[in-house]
Amino acid sequence: MPLPLILLPALAVLALLGLNLLIRKGLAAPRVMETAEPDGLPWEAVAIPGTGGKSLFGWFIPAGPRAPAVAVLHGWGGNAQMMLPLARPLHEAGFALLLFDARCHGRSDGDSFASLPRFAEDLASAVGWLQGRPEVDAHRIGVIGHSVGAGAALLMASLNPSVAGVVSLAAFAHPATMMRRWLRSMHIPHFPLGAYILWYVQRTIGRRFDDIAPGHTIGLIHCPVLLVHGTDDQVVPADDARAIHAHRRDDRTRLLLLPGGHDDSGELDGAMGEIVDFLNQALAPVSLYPDVVPATGHPDVPALPEREFTPNEQ
Repeated sequence: MPLPLILLPALAVLALLGLNLLIRKGLAAPRVMETAEPDGLPWEAVAIPGTGGKSLFGWFIPAGPRAPAVAVLHGWGGNAQMMLPLARPLHEAGFALLLFDARCHGRSDGDSFASLPRFAEDLASAVGWLQGRPEVDAHRIGVIGHSVGAGAALLMASLNPSVAGVVSLAAFAHPATMMRRWLRSMHIPHFPLGAYILWYVQRTIGRRFDDIAPGHTIGLIHCPVLLVHGTDDQVVPADDARAIHAHRRDDRTRLLLLPGGHDDSGELDGAMGEIVDFLNQALAPVSLYPDVVPATGHPDVPALPEREFTPNEQ
């Protein structure tokens, strides 16, 4: 017996709700717990107050009185442990560090969903936490992010003029382009399902992709930025880094290309000298550059020379 026509709208609504649930589950970040700690470094586990009363897990590694500091954020499905290869060289260079888990990741609290804007909110919470530490010079704080964490670092820095420098590791240029790559890998056609997924994600996170895209936010950042990207990255092509760089606000944004893929933290060994040099300049004491004060009112460093590094130079 055919269904009464009055039931068809209700069935359509139920089908749509089911589709939305599948989208959320399909895009949810896997939660991976830390299995190691920053051994050999003077670390302490900390709880960082986050947005909406959420608590963020982190490792704080002090570096002496009034030291410059760097907040370090992992990528999608990552955790603080995955960023540990950066810890020792940065700490030996004199930086205090805060490696932490974003919401829905590692040991941090969960939430209804994770997103690039929420990563940026969590990074802002981490920077605020560092600014309140007596061991840290609150005017000399930088951020490092990987992948989605890199996009979040650029978004947060575009909104927070207190950030002194940004290191972006393997950032994508635009969330929509990144999601279309994922849809193709899952053999999901763009129309109608793929287009609906893109619309639904923007509606859920409450932000337009165009507004949070690193290719857009890079033009709003007033502090120095170092864009680091692997030439063999199969997840986010190096052309994304070139596209972000092309939309930079000024020449204090540098592009550093090096061998390696998307998650090859080991390949950063050859670039750590460049990263440390960049942070030393970006987070230098204000008194070293008394005549450089940008429109934001926050002291900055002189423009860094433009250079694109390639594997042949390693």
